[in-house]
Amino acid sequence: MVTELGAADVTDAVALWAEAGLTRPWNDAAADFLRAVDGPASVVLGVRDGDRLVGAAMVGDDGHRGWVYYLAVADAARGRGLGRNLMAAAEAWLAARGCPKIQFMVRTDNTSVLDFYEH
Repeated sequence: MVTELGAADVTDAVALWAEAGLTRPWNDAAADFLRAVDGPASVVLGVRDGDRLVGAAMVGDDGHRGWVYYLAVADAARGRGLGRNLMAAAEAWLAARGCPKIQFMVRTDNTSVLDFYEH
């Protein structure tokens, strides 16, 4: 089940994003997370397996389009539809805000996710 995360989840979410190779030294992922959970036009969505955070995505609305950032699922939890559930929840959150389209970026070196986004 996808839920909204809060400030207390920052360490787990950033660790998950780092494990997935989504963080970079020049971007402060923890600051990004905290801004998103505290902002009026953004949210961080998560999926847990028991107490463990196994999926997370940051979602925002810039007033013209929706954005999905840092979408990641733990290696051990892949293949169970969690990424698809996160993306559907992100789409629903943005649709409820009236966003006409969604954008996202994939780094060129992140080839392992191309099949996911093509489906």
